[in-house]
Amino acid sequence: MLCDFSALPLAFQFTSPGPILVKIGFLTIRWYGLLIASAVLIGVSLSQYLAKRRNVNPELLSDLSIWLVIGAIPAARIYYVLFQWAEYVQHPERIIAIWQGGIAIHGAIIGGVVAALIFAKLKQVSFWQLADLVAPSLILGQAIGRWGNFFNSEAFGDPTNLPWKLYIPPERRPPELASFEYFHPTFLYESLWDLMVFALLMTLFFRSLRSQPRLKVGTLFMVYWVAYSLGRFWIEGLRTDSLMLGPLRIAQLVSLTGILLGLAGLAWLYLAKRPLPDVVSPPNGDEGLGTRD
Repeated sequence: MLCDFSALPLAFQFTSPGPILVKIGFLTIRWYGLLIASAVLIGVSLSQYLAKRRNVNPELLSDLSIWLVIGAIPAARIYYVLFQWAEYVQHPERIIAIWQGGIAIHGAIIGGVVAALIFAKLKQVSFWQLADLVAPSLILGQAIGRWGNFFNSEAFGDPTNLPWKLYIPPERRPPELASFEYFHPTFLYESLWDLMVFALLMTLFFRSLRSQPRLKVGTLFMVYWVAYSLGRFWIEGLRTDSLMLGPLRIAQLVSLTGILLGLAGLAWLYLAKRPLPDVVSPPNGDEGLGTRD
Protein backbone atom coordinates (compact mmCIF):
# COMPACT_ATOMS: atom_id res chain seq x y z
CA MET A 1 0.00 0.00 0.00
CA LEU A 2 1.46 3.36 -1.05
CA CYS A 3 1.44 6.23 1.41
CA ASP A 4 0.05 9.58 0.36
CA PHE A 5 2.20 12.24 2.00
CA SER A 6 0.38 15.16 0.37
CA ALA A 7 -2.10 15.43 3.26
CA LEU A 8 0.61 15.98 5.89
CA PRO A 9 0.79 19.41 7.57
CA LEU A 10 2.48 22.21 5.64
CA ALA A 11 5.01 22.49 8.47
CA PHE A 12 6.81 19.47 7.03
CA GLN A 13 7.52 21.33 3.80
CA PHE A 14 10.76 23.32 3.51
CA THR A 15 10.26 26.76 1.97
CA SER A 16 13.06 29.27 1.60
CA PRO A 17 12.36 32.77 2.97
CA GLY A 18 14.57 34.16 0.19
CA PRO A 19 18.28 34.84 -0.32
CA ILE A 20 18.39 38.24 1.44
CA LEU A 21 18.66 38.43 5.22
CA VAL A 22 18.40 42.22 5.51
CA LYS A 23 18.62 45.22 3.19
CA ILE A 24 19.23 48.73 4.45
CA GLY A 25 19.75 51.29 1.71
CA PHE A 26 22.73 50.19 -0.35
CA LEU A 27 23.68 47.57 2.24
CA THR A 28 22.46 44.07 1.44
CA ILE A 29 23.33 41.11 3.66
CA ARG A 30 22.65 37.78 1.99
CA TRP A 31 22.26 34.47 3.72
CA TYR A 32 24.81 32.86 1.41
CA GLY A 33 27.57 35.29 2.32
CA LEU A 34 26.72 35.18 6.02
CA LEU A 35 26.88 31.39 6.06
CA ILE A 36 30.23 31.30 4.25
CA ALA A 37 31.68 33.90 6.63
CA SER A 38 30.33 31.97 9.63
CA ALA A 39 31.79 28.71 8.31
CA VAL A 40 35.21 30.33 7.93
CA LEU A 41 35.22 31.86 11.43
CA ILE A 42 33.99 28.67 13.10
CA GLY A 43 36.44 26.59 11.08
CA VAL A 44 39.44 28.73 12.03
CA SER A 45 38.51 28.59 15.72
CA LEU A 46 38.06 24.82 15.60
CA SER A 47 41.34 24.23 13.77
CA GLN A 48 43.20 26.37 16.30
CA TYR A 49 41.62 24.41 19.15
CA LEU A 50 42.63 21.09 17.57
CA ALA A 51 46.13 22.44 16.96
CA LYS A 52 46.52 23.22 20.65
CA ARG A 53 45.49 19.68 21.55
CA ARG A 54 48.23 18.38 19.27
CA ASN A 55 50.87 20.87 20.44
CA VAL A 56 50.90 22.73 17.14
CA ASN A 57 51.18 26.51 17.16
CA PRO A 58 47.56 27.72 16.65
CA GLU A 59 48.79 30.90 14.96
CA LEU A 60 49.99 28.68 12.13
CA LEU A 61 46.37 27.71 11.46
CA SER A 62 45.28 31.34 11.66
CA ASP A 63 47.81 32.28 8.99
CA LEU A 64 46.84 29.29 6.88
CA SER A 65 43.17 30.29 6.94
CA ILE A 66 43.95 33.46 4.99
CA TRP A 67 45.71 31.42 2.33
CA LEU A 68 42.83 28.97 2.18
CA VAL A 69 40.22 31.69 1.68
CA ILE A 70 42.31 33.33 -1.04
CA GLY A 71 42.85 29.99 -2.76
CA ALA A 72 39.52 28.24 -2.20
CA ILE A 73 36.77 30.77 -2.90
CA PRO A 74 38.04 32.05 -6.29
CA ALA A 75 38.85 28.47 -7.34
CA ALA A 76 35.35 27.33 -6.34
CA ARG A 77 33.83 30.05 -8.51
CA ILE A 78 36.14 29.46 -11.48
CA TYR A 79 35.43 25.73 -11.34
CA TYR A 80 31.68 26.35 -11.42
CA VAL A 81 31.82 28.97 -14.18
CA LEU A 82 33.99 26.80 -16.43
CA PHE A 83 31.45 23.99 -16.40
CA GLN A 84 28.58 26.46 -16.90
CA TRP A 85 30.39 28.52 -19.52
CA ALA A 86 27.51 28.42 -22.02
CA GLU A 87 25.43 30.33 -19.49
CA TYR A 88 28.04 32.87 -18.44
CA VAL A 89 29.36 33.65 -21.91
CA GLN A 90 26.01 35.30 -22.59
CA HIS A 91 26.20 37.32 -19.34
CA PRO A 92 29.89 37.77 -18.42
CA GLU A 93 29.00 40.38 -15.81
CA ARG A 94 27.54 37.55 -13.69
CA ILE A 95 30.87 35.76 -13.42
CA ILE A 96 31.85 37.72 -10.32
CA ALA A 97 28.36 37.61 -8.77
CA ILE A 98 29.36 34.97 -6.24
CA TRP A 99 26.75 36.28 -3.78
CA GLN A 100 24.06 34.81 -6.05
CA GLY A 101 25.43 31.32 -5.46
CA GLY A 102 27.28 29.12 -7.87
CA ILE A 103 30.44 27.83 -6.21
CA ALA A 104 31.65 24.26 -6.33
CA ILE A 105 33.12 22.57 -3.26
CA HIS A 106 35.43 20.43 -5.38
CA GLY A 107 36.88 23.59 -6.88
CA ALA A 108 37.31 25.01 -3.38
CA ILE A 109 39.15 21.88 -2.25
CA ILE A 110 41.49 22.01 -5.25
CA GLY A 111 42.24 25.69 -4.65
CA GLY A 112 42.67 25.13 -0.93
CA VAL A 113 45.05 22.20 -1.43
CA VAL A 114 47.23 24.24 -3.80
CA ALA A 115 47.28 27.16 -1.36
CA ALA A 116 48.09 24.88 1.58
CA LEU A 117 50.93 23.19 -0.32
CA ILE A 118 52.51 26.56 -1.07
CA PHE A 119 52.00 27.68 2.53
CA ALA A 120 53.49 24.48 3.94
CA LYS A 121 56.51 24.75 1.67
CA LEU A 122 57.15 28.37 2.63
CA LYS A 123 56.71 27.67 6.34
CA GLN A 124 58.58 24.36 6.15
CA VAL A 125 55.83 22.42 7.92
CA SER A 126 54.12 19.18 6.96
CA PHE A 127 51.23 19.63 4.53
CA TRP A 128 49.55 16.51 5.93
CA GLN A 129 49.80 17.82 9.49
CA LEU A 130 47.91 20.92 8.39
CA ALA A 131 45.42 18.89 6.34
CA ASP A 132 44.55 16.71 9.35
CA LEU A 133 43.89 19.75 11.50
CA VAL A 134 41.77 21.44 8.83
CA ALA A 135 39.73 18.38 7.75
CA PRO A 136 37.14 18.54 10.60
CA SER A 137 36.71 22.28 10.06
CA LEU A 138 36.35 21.75 6.32
CA ILE A 139 33.53 19.23 6.58
CA LEU A 140 31.78 21.29 9.27
CA GLY A 141 32.03 24.33 7.02
CA GLN A 142 30.49 22.34 4.19
CA ALA A 143 27.60 21.34 6.45
CA ILE A 144 26.98 25.01 7.28
CA GLY A 145 27.52 26.31 3.75
CA ARG A 146 25.00 23.91 2.21
CA TRP A 147 22.21 25.90 3.84
CA GLY A 148 23.11 28.72 1.48
CA ASN A 149 21.63 26.54 -1.27
CA PHE A 150 18.40 26.41 0.72
CA PHE A 151 18.07 30.18 0.94
CA ASN A 152 18.93 30.54 -2.77
CA SER A 153 16.50 27.75 -3.76
CA GLU A 154 19.22 25.90 -5.65
CA ALA A 155 21.04 22.55 -5.64
CA PHE A 156 17.81 20.62 -5.14
CA GLY A 157 16.96 17.13 -6.30
CA ASP A 158 14.29 15.36 -8.30
CA PRO A 159 10.57 15.94 -7.68
CA THR A 160 9.24 14.18 -4.58
CA ASN A 161 6.23 13.99 -2.30
CA LEU A 162 8.13 12.96 0.83
CA PRO A 163 7.26 14.67 4.14
CA TRP A 164 10.49 16.70 4.06
CA LYS A 165 9.92 17.92 0.50
CA LEU A 166 11.32 21.29 -0.52
CA TYR A 167 9.17 23.89 -2.26
CA ILE A 168 10.93 25.58 -5.17
CA PRO A 169 9.53 28.81 -6.65
CA PRO A 170 8.50 28.58 -10.32
CA GLU A 171 11.33 30.83 -11.51
CA ARG A 172 13.94 28.51 -9.96
CA ARG A 173 12.64 25.26 -11.44
CA PRO A 174 14.22 23.61 -14.49
CA PRO A 175 12.01 24.15 -17.56
CA GLU A 176 11.40 20.42 -17.97
CA LEU A 177 10.18 20.20 -14.34
CA ALA A 178 8.16 23.41 -14.26
CA SER A 179 4.93 21.57 -13.45
CA PHE A 180 6.36 20.18 -10.18
CA GLU A 181 6.38 22.17 -6.94
CA TYR A 182 8.27 19.97 -4.48
CA PHE A 183 11.75 18.47 -4.76
CA HIS A 184 14.29 16.49 -2.74
CA PRO A 185 16.16 18.86 -0.36
CA THR A 186 19.58 17.54 -1.37
CA PHE A 187 21.20 20.44 0.47
CA LEU A 188 19.77 18.95 3.66
CA TYR A 189 20.90 15.43 2.82
CA GLU A 190 24.45 16.61 2.25
CA SER A 191 24.47 18.84 5.32
CA LEU A 192 23.39 15.93 7.52
CA TRP A 193 25.91 13.60 5.88
CA ASP A 194 28.66 16.17 6.44
CA LEU A 195 27.74 16.41 10.12
CA MET A 196 28.09 12.64 10.44
CA VAL A 197 31.50 12.77 8.76
CA PHE A 198 32.44 15.60 11.13
CA ALA A 199 31.45 13.44 14.12
CA LEU A 200 33.55 10.58 12.74
CA LEU A 201 36.64 12.76 12.28
CA MET A 202 36.33 14.32 15.73
CA THR A 203 35.90 10.88 17.29
CA LEU A 204 39.06 9.62 15.56
CA PHE A 205 40.96 12.76 16.55
CA PHE A 206 40.17 12.58 20.27
CA ARG A 207 40.46 8.81 20.45
CA SER A 208 43.97 9.08 19.03
CA LEU A 209 44.89 11.45 21.88
CA ARG A 210 44.04 8.77 24.44
CA SER A 211 45.47 5.70 22.73
CA GLN A 212 48.70 4.43 21.20
CA PRO A 213 49.79 4.28 18.51
CA ARG A 214 48.48 7.66 17.44
CA LEU A 215 46.95 8.15 14.01
CA LYS A 216 49.52 8.45 11.28
CA VAL A 217 49.89 11.88 9.72
CA GLY A 218 47.41 12.27 6.86
CA THR A 219 44.88 9.77 8.19
CA LEU A 220 42.12 12.25 9.01
CA PHE A 221 42.32 13.93 5.62
CA MET A 222 42.20 10.57 3.83
CA VAL A 223 39.19 9.48 5.91
CA TYR A 224 37.57 12.82 5.07
CA TRP A 225 38.06 12.23 1.34
CA VAL A 226 36.59 8.74 1.44
CA ALA A 227 33.65 9.47 3.75
CA TYR A 228 32.60 12.75 2.16
CA SER A 229 32.95 11.38 -1.37
CA LEU A 230 30.77 8.35 -0.59
CA GLY A 231 27.88 10.58 0.46
CA ARG A 232 28.42 13.11 -2.30
CA PHE A 233 28.38 10.40 -4.99
CA TRP A 234 24.96 9.20 -3.83
CA ILE A 235 23.45 12.65 -3.29
CA GLU A 236 24.71 13.98 -6.61
CA GLY A 237 22.66 11.31 -8.37
CA LEU A 238 19.50 12.97 -7.02
CA ARG A 239 20.30 16.51 -8.14
CA THR A 240 18.79 18.26 -11.14
CA ASP A 241 21.53 20.87 -11.59
CA SER A 242 24.72 18.79 -11.66
CA LEU A 243 27.73 20.16 -13.50
CA MET A 244 28.07 17.92 -16.53
CA LEU A 245 30.81 16.79 -18.88
CA GLY A 246 28.78 15.37 -21.72
CA PRO A 247 26.53 12.69 -20.16
CA LEU A 248 28.67 12.41 -17.00
CA ARG A 249 28.14 14.15 -13.68
CA ILE A 250 31.42 15.86 -12.81
CA ALA A 251 30.89 15.65 -9.05
CA GLN A 252 30.37 11.89 -9.23
CA LEU A 253 33.57 11.43 -11.23
CA VAL A 254 35.51 13.57 -8.74
CA SER A 255 33.91 11.69 -5.85
CA LEU A 256 34.98 8.35 -7.28
CA THR A 257 38.49 9.74 -7.68
CA GLY A 258 38.40 10.96 -4.07
CA ILE A 259 37.32 7.55 -2.79
CA LEU A 260 40.10 5.79 -4.69
CA LEU A 261 42.78 8.29 -3.66
CA GLY A 262 41.65 8.22 -0.04
CA LEU A 263 41.68 4.42 0.11
CA ALA A 264 45.06 4.34 -1.62
CA GLY A 265 46.43 6.82 0.92
CA LEU A 266 45.15 4.77 3.85
CA ALA A 267 46.60 1.60 2.34
CA TRP A 268 49.94 3.39 1.89
CA LEU A 269 49.92 4.47 5.53
CA TYR A 270 48.69 1.29 7.23
CA LEU A 271 49.43 -1.58 4.86
CA ALA A 272 52.66 -0.37 3.29
CA LYS A 273 53.45 1.40 6.61
CA ARG A 274 55.09 4.34 4.88
CA PRO A 275 54.48 8.08 5.37
CA LEU A 276 52.71 10.03 2.65
CA PRO A 277 54.93 12.11 0.34
CA ASP A 278 55.23 15.58 1.85
CA VAL A 279 56.87 18.95 1.27
CA VAL A 280 59.02 18.32 4.36
CA SER A 281 60.05 15.26 6.33
CA PRO A 282 57.44 14.44 9.00
CA PRO A 283 58.62 15.08 12.57
CA ASN A 284 59.05 12.12 14.90
CA GLY A 285 58.74 9.59 12.10
CA ASP A 286 55.23 9.24 10.73
CA GLU A 287 53.16 9.73 13.90
CA GLY A 288 51.85 12.79 15.68
CA LEU A 289 51.15 16.27 14.40
CA GLY A 290 54.26 18.22 15.24
CA THR A 291 55.13 20.54 18.08
CA ARG A 292 54.54 24.14 18.98
CA ASP A 293 57.00 26.48 17.27
